[in-house]
Amino acid sequence: MKSKGPLTLILICSFFAAEFLIGADTAKKNPEAAAPAEAKTAESPLPEVVAVVEGVEIKNAELNRALAAILGQQGRTVASIPAEQKPTVYRMVLDQLIVDRLISKRSAEIKVTDAEIDEMIEKLKTNVGTEEQFQAQLQKSGQTLDKLKESIRASLRQQHWVDEQLKGKDEVADGEAEDFYKKNPDKFKAPEMVRASHILLALPQDAKPETVQEKEKAAKAVLDRVKKGEDFAKVAEEVSDDPSAKQNKGDLDFFSRDRMVPEFADAAFKLKQDEVSSAPVRSQFGYHIIKLTGRKEAETIGYEKAKPDLVAYLKQEKKKAEISKVVREIREKADVKVNLPDVPAPAKPAATEPAPAK
Repeated sequence: MKSKGPLTLILICSFFAAEFLIGADTAKKNPEAAAPAEAKTAESPLPEVVAVVEGVEIKNAELNRALAAILGQQGRTVASIPAEQKPTVYRMVLDQLIVDRLISKRSAEIKVTDAEIDEMIEKLKTNVGTEEQFQAQLQKSGQTLDKLKESIRASLRQQHWVDEQLKGKDEVADGEAEDFYKKNPDKFKAPEMVRASHILLALPQDAKPETVQEKEKAAKAVLDRVKKGEDFAKVAEEVSDDPSAKQNKGDLDFFSRDRMVPEFADAAFKLKQDEVSSAPVRSQFGYHIIKLTGRKEAETIGYEKAKPDLVAYLKQEKKKAEISKVVREIREKADVKVNLPDVPAPAKPAATEPAPAK
């Protein structure tokens, strides 16, 4: 079975590839995060060589670049990490780099086709925007298209190697899925849900009274347009401050009461089919005009309906367990010297529960 994507961090085989992907996402949100990593290297008391992996050194500059790239996904920099947390953070990233180096070595002979690389390049271009934006980002990173392709090739080698180790180990038998279903009945109870569209006029929580009055007046004017017969979706696309409105025309799909802020949820769940809120609804985000477009009553999802999502969930859990096993085994057998202090192991995150079938 093909995995849907490389292992997080473990399969970062080239920091240029990581920084390129991250930079494409964060440049608009945080220009500093998208700057070359060398410009943001932390002034940390790290040894020059932080680890030696099967005879090959990992230097502190590489570790700092990796950390900067990872933080860039959150629009943060190394300087934003509290001093008391840095030893833990550095060690966690280093451990991931070590495994990356080990997998890279073991996957070195795996063949990757040019077609696979071209497909990844096209996905990158789509994520970045236009061809011009892609070339600009490439130039800003100080890299060439050929170097990017080699980074992608190395990453795909790793991904294929991991796929080989997992082959046949994530299969889920019908009996396993049915047994999980019977033992976890509460996980298959779907709450009442509604589908709604909204038009948002954004307002800061600390807005001055006169600004609030102006925004409320504007929201009432928008509501009046809808009540007079203008198409809700077109008005949402035109005036809504929700960033997704240009794509979804205000449609929020189905949601349960606990998925929205209380003011919005209370108003939406009180509406009847195709009804529009009688007045703008204020929440921490601003003023909303809400239209109810669907409703689903609470129900218990039957096994056959739940089965596809349940099997996918169980496969993913098996895959995560097998990946952890592979990583642990190659690390235990490898010749690795670490020059950073040990840190307490992080708490194991709770397993993600399968979403009820819709």
